[in-house]
Amino acid sequence: MSSPSQSAALASSAARAPSLYRFFGPGGVLAKTHPAYEFRRGQLQMAEAVEQALKHKRHLIVEAGTGTGKTLSYLLPVIRSGKRVIISTGTKTLQEQLFHKDLPFLQAHLGELRVCYMKGRANYLCRKKLYDLTEQPVLSGLEEINQFRIITDWEKTTQTGDRAELAELPENSPLWSKLDGRTDRCIGVECQQFDRCFITEMRRRAADSDIIIVNHHLFCADLAIKAAVERGPDSGVLPDAGVVVFDEAHELEDVATDYFGVAVSNLRVEDLLRDLENTLRRANLLLPQALAASARVRERSQLFFSILPPGEGRFAFENRAAFLEENGDEFIALQNTLLHLYTELQGVSEKPEEVHSLLRRIEELRVQLAFVMESNQKNTVFWIERRGERRAGHSGQQNVFLQATPISVADILKQTLFDHLETAILTSATLAVGGSFDYIRGRVGLEHAHEMIVPSHFDYPSQALLYVPPDLPDPREPQFVERASQRVRRLLEISRGRAFCLFTSYACMNQLYARLRGELEFPMLQQGSAPKNALLEEFRMTPNCVLFATSSFWQGVDVQGEQLSCVIIDRLPFAVPNDPVVAARINAIEENGGNAFFEYQVPSAVIALKQGFGRLIRSLHDRGLLCLLDNRILKKQYGRVFLASLPDYARTTDLRAVERFFGHSIDAD
Repeated sequence: MSSPSQSAALASSAARAPSLYRFFGPGGVLAKTHPAYEFRRGQLQMAEAVEQALKHKRHLIVEAGTGTGKTLSYLLPVIRSGKRVIISTGTKTLQEQLFHKDLPFLQAHLGELRVCYMKGRANYLCRKKLYDLTEQPVLSGLEEINQFRIITDWEKTTQTGDRAELAELPENSPLWSKLDGRTDRCIGVECQQFDRCFITEMRRRAADSDIIIVNHHLFCADLAIKAAVERGPDSGVLPDAGVVVFDEAHELEDVATDYFGVAVSNLRVEDLLRDLENTLRRANLLLPQALAASARVRERSQLFFSILPPGEGRFAFENRAAFLEENGDEFIALQNTLLHLYTELQGVSEKPEEVHSLLRRIEELRVQLAFVMESNQKNTVFWIERRGERRAGHSGQQNVFLQATPISVADILKQTLFDHLETAILTSATLAVGGSFDYIRGRVGLEHAHEMIVPSHFDYPSQALLYVPPDLPDPREPQFVERASQRVRRLLEISRGRAFCLFTSYACMNQLYARLRGELEFPMLQQGSAPKNALLEEFRMTPNCVLFATSSFWQGVDVQGEQLSCVIIDRLPFAVPNDPVVAARINAIEENGGNAFFEYQVPSAVIALKQGFGRLIRSLHDRGLLCLLDNRILKKQYGRVFLASLPDYARTTDLRAVERFFGHSIDAD
């Protein structure tokens, strides 16, 4: 609930805000203050729809094409409503745009707004962990020692504890994972650093804010924690809010699926045992029996995870009952050693709070291990993921994850989220399939909502040409890669590089990159050779560059101008049908009498294709070529659904039209 002072502040912000037309319309606030202003009717229409949804306490789903200006379309009505709102984004990039660009712009013209920007706990430094490590340093190598010094100096001056301030710290720093604020070792109010804790301070700022900006990962993690019976509604970090805006809402289902599932791994067991041993050492607790119990858990864990069914990557754990019949003794032995360890710690008199935290983790591990091995819960798929490679002659084992994942999160989100909100706004540039929202509504459990499609402000028929080569073989044929590489080389010669080549698999990306390396006269970059942000920056700064990439570059990437003048996609982005979660979703739909291909696989691929193509035209001045090398979009019946869902690009199957398109562009320059 909002405090009286907060309610007054919200009302004050609402009173200062101009009407929607006076803000968005010709001659309005936006026209007078924004150098690139053009009246966008769709922007005003979306703002009006959001305002009505807030006023009448109903849900709204809006597809707003790129260039609509959708962030301002929901921000101004939210401010005018006087209600506290959480805005959840698909990416940290959009979070940063909202906090550092859009809201400061509004604040400059509407007066002060109370805004908070929240990330997941792993982004923040834990002072207690830092001080513990200072007293008993366990550092490996000169690099970790140098990073530790950098973090120690930074901790003395930082106001937020957000690792984003540490530009010199590598993205994959192993040291940071020992020092971040994740809950595993958090002892809450019992911690000596609680009042100075960066997480505590973040929660205080959120409690005093009218607009709280988060991402879907933090939102869904918080929702899952509050939904857990044993933790309750007060255990999360986000304050209560009756209004939530989900921007980039097409990602909501996948993120929610991750956080409402259960994962148990050999890594998790090892992290628990390492923390236990370090805690006992720091607390000077001489507990030889507990240490012996910890060693037995480690031994039993290594044995248990080593005998799980073999396989590569992600695969279904289909015969758990048969596995337990044959290997039940090893499973029971691991559970019993965990119980013995719990009993040893429970018997410690005058336990420090860190030991209570360890007891909670041990019990949670036992319960979740039992669930993934023995539960027959419906709407759940059980599967295994192996990460890393076994090395010959190496005694270590792969990282093995036992997973239990909801097949559908529709009922979960309906019951834990949408049924409790006054208003949910779901928006993205890619939500509709063939002009309908049935797919996204069904996947996330949004039963009753007003709907709206706002056309893009861009002139797609003149700005973009979609080329589909009619003569290439089916992508599933062995000769596809060779023929496709020849066509890609020709297209890149015509566009003079300046291209993203986006692939649905690492295998195809690697094959085409290897075939074209040395044949192209343009600089070539490949995903995996450097961090994503570094690759993007190098692409922007390198004339005529070509980037070869997979799924992580299909969305959340913005390169404006001539530097990106061509986007090539290898095939229609159908999800891999033998992925355990995808396969379970397909089976569930078929068992209920549905058609999984048209109800799930095609709509999912349509949204992914719209995202990939959306990388090209990012402003009114952009112009370029889109190419789909998969001509099933022209030859198969389901191809019509894809074409009906795409913006109204100019289309061709003639390579000469591509040459003319770029010839005109070159002449115009």
